[in-house]
Amino acid sequence: MNTTISDASNVLPVVRHQADYVVVGGGVAGVCSAITAARAGLTVVLVQDRPVLGGNASSEVRLWVLGATSHMGNNNRWAREGGVHEELLVENLYRNPEGNPVFFDALLLEKVWAEPNITLLLNTAVCEVEMVEPGTIGSVRGFCSQNSTWYELRAPLFCDASGDGVVGFLAGAAFRVGAERGDEFGEKFVMPSDYGRLLGHSMYFYSKDAGRPVTYIPPAFALKDIPRAIPRYKRIGRDSSGCRLWWLEWGGDLDRVFDSEKIKNELWRVVYGVWDYIKNSGEFDGVENLTLEWVSAIPGKRESRRFEGDYILKQQDIVGQSRFDDAVAYGGWSIDLHPSAGVYSAWPGCTQYHSKGIYEIPYRCLYSRNISNLFLGGRLISASHVAFGSTRVISTGALCAQAAATAAVLCRNHRMSPRDVYTQHRGELQRMLMRSGQYIPNVMLNDPADLVREATLTVSGTYELAELPADGTWRKLDTHLAMLLPLPGGRPPRFAVPVHAGSATALTASFWISGRLGNFTPDHRLAAKEFALPAGPSTLEMEFDVALDRPQYGFVVLEKNEQVSAALSDHRMTGVLSVAYGGTQPRNDAHGVEEVPFYVPQRRPGGKNLAMVCTPPLKPFGVEPLRTGVFRPAGGGTNGWAAPLDQPTPHVRCEWDRPRTVRTVVLWFDTDYDHPMESCLMGHPENVVPFCVRHYIITDDDGRVVAEVSDNRHSRNEIRLDPPLRTSSLTVHLTREHEQTPVSLMGFQVFE
Repeated sequence: MNTTISDASNVLPVVRHQADYVVVGGGVAGVCSAITAARAGLTVVLVQDRPVLGGNASSEVRLWVLGATSHMGNNNRWAREGGVHEELLVENLYRNPEGNPVFFDALLLEKVWAEPNITLLLNTAVCEVEMVEPGTIGSVRGFCSQNSTWYELRAPLFCDASGDGVVGFLAGAAFRVGAERGDEFGEKFVMPSDYGRLLGHSMYFYSKDAGRPVTYIPPAFALKDIPRAIPRYKRIGRDSSGCRLWWLEWGGDLDRVFDSEKIKNELWRVVYGVWDYIKNSGEFDGVENLTLEWVSAIPGKRESRRFEGDYILKQQDIVGQSRFDDAVAYGGWSIDLHPSAGVYSAWPGCTQYHSKGIYEIPYRCLYSRNISNLFLGGRLISASHVAFGSTRVISTGALCAQAAATAAVLCRNHRMSPRDVYTQHRGELQRMLMRSGQYIPNVMLNDPADLVREATLTVSGTYELAELPADGTWRKLDTHLAMLLPLPGGRPPRFAVPVHAGSATALTASFWISGRLGNFTPDHRLAAKEFALPAGPSTLEMEFDVALDRPQYGFVVLEKNEQVSAALSDHRMTGVLSVAYGGTQPRNDAHGVEEVPFYVPQRRPGGKNLAMVCTPPLKPFGVEPLRTGVFRPAGGGTNGWAAPLDQPTPHVRCEWDRPRTVRTVVLWFDTDYDHPMESCLMGHPENVVPFCVRHYIITDDDGRVVAEVSDNRHSRNEIRLDPPLRTSSLTVHLTREHEQTPVSLMGFQVFE
């Protein structure tokens, strides 16, 4: 018998929180935004409607965190995103190089719980918004399913990083859904009507080897006759890594928010049907012992609403790499559109176009144009559908959310709106972001508070690239192979590379640069020479009759000849890289995209440099770049200092003309921003980047040790001296970890 109890006291409790900044959405973007704001002194409430943090990168969905580096598959060298985002990925690499998504969940939770200024509400779905006046949010209200409690959250500033934009939607923020007509923004990447207007959801799965035969009986709802139902069925393989089947995607013409459960149900049919095909069709060998270990309970969403800011990013901004005076973030993933019918479509799983380099994202894309106190984070920033095809990825969304949080700090400090930050404090916003490690293309950190700007810097020595000695290994020239080198202005040095030919043959060597400073796409061939090689070993002596008008990166290319192998070197260093031709994106005038040749590196432990001698030696490292505030190879050079290889304990000395009070020292190291550090599924060969200094000591003008770190693995090291130190100099003593890798330092800052 059912009994209904009626009592006025049976009311669900309401808990109220007042904060400076409320972040709705606990994906990677929301986490990075909350931590960024909290560390700057704001009180923050972070609200997540799921039991774990991470969103699509959590163990519930298991998509890897990725962005501009694009699995090292494009020309965006040293493009991994910085700030809190980078801190998370570097720490995850250290603890979890195997890519276990459960460990990434725990890391996000640890980092959020470590911030006393953050109140975290999990399992809490925001479903109401109260406006304090038209165009201004006063509070949001959410319900926690696990403790049957309502939460009322008040703040002067809100960030919607919920993916679907629930706060913006309920507040009446202007938004868009689906693809625009090409003539609205003059965009050319417009697909035919049968392609659909929206990207779909995906469902991932894992399998494992049970060590004995396992029978699989599919549920009645599993999709039948896979070869008939799925046009791309031949792409299905014996694969225990479900994320590699990202194209198990669907959405059709359904609403990506309100019909999300219907989409999920259809994807369950697909996954269980695909597994039935793998196990029981007889088309795959070696599947007898495989069992289905995990299927996501929620789909990974790609697209729903996109909200309008004071600027809408467009295709032309990505392809043309537009410059913005309010640039605060960047992207680099391809413009990546998927057919709405997904797995059921006859179209390819995706249509992708890369730009020739990373592109800037302006601050005006990160706040609502008609809700005065609403920031936009993650995938719902202000962009057209085409531009969204690139900006939607996790790492790009995290950068935008970090920038929004930093702008919120300025709003609090100056008692202003998000729009006022653009009109009055965008330079300060850029400076604050770069201080935190957020790289902004084409912006240098001229920090007036940095005492190193007025100090004398001296070093124990500086590395010169005279030779990358051969280590006895070889690589066949089965594709074009190149060294990407930081070169001075003027005539490049002579290059000598040991080669071995199976028979007498001709080999072409060429010299390329990028047509735009800061890009790493070799699209300008300045010189080429053909060399007659005898059978057996010889040395290729290359001298190119060109003159560079400024310091920049150049490509010394050995063009494809499968009869020839080039000697390799196990010496590796900051800002110097071997790359190989990986195909060309053809020019497509109809879609408004350029031809892009791809020269990409191999992941370690592969990717050795070409053995070579440079005459005269290259001098790409120096002490002055430590002042620039650009803490990675970018633009025309390495932006760092490196010590000679024969110095196991080199040092950098910072000296003033009079004693100074020092409260904070910030050192910047090389964590290889070229490495994507995918958070799950893809394992990594090491847990600490070999270029990163692990152990260092800081001494004062009397030689006393004021700080020592022995287990560093992060790019940004902030050392706070309590009590403050009065000294006329600081010396950083660094310890070399690898005999073939020189010690490097990317930045040195001191604050009073």
